[in-house]
Amino acid sequence: MATPPRSGAVHRNIHVTQILSYRLPPAGVVSILHRISGAVLFLLLPFVIWLFDTSVSSEVSYETFTSAFIAGMGFLPGWFVKLVALALIWAYLHHAIAGVRHLWMDATHSVTKAQGHSTAVATLALSVILTLALGAKLFGLY
Repeated sequence: MATPPRSGAVHRNIHVTQILSYRLPPAGVVSILHRISGAVLFLLLPFVIWLFDTSVSSEVSYETFTSAFIAGMGFLPGWFVKLVALALIWAYLHHAIAGVRHLWMDATHSVTKAQGHSTAVATLALSVILTLALGAKLFGLY
């Protein structure tokens, strides 16, 4: 016996050419950015280890650390080092906030579509607001 056709929305796969014009819901955006931020944190781990090692080794190495943000390091200008640090700040904040969101969803088992939407928007807003605040401090605006 054939199943009757369902009424309502039709779900279909999208073609590769539609990727840029396809609008993901906020939960989908958070999910993709969570993966991207994890990859950024992993790929920049050597830079993070260098930052930590240089900042805590000695007073002289701390001066080297702080001068990298002003004068740059090697062929990289200081503003680029700050930009990389800002990317790390965003990646950490977004990954942590989205991770807490996922833990909360797993712990409560009562997530509705509306809750998923609102927590995704809150995750995006919090990560951007905190990144802007810390970025303003990094670039010396306050």
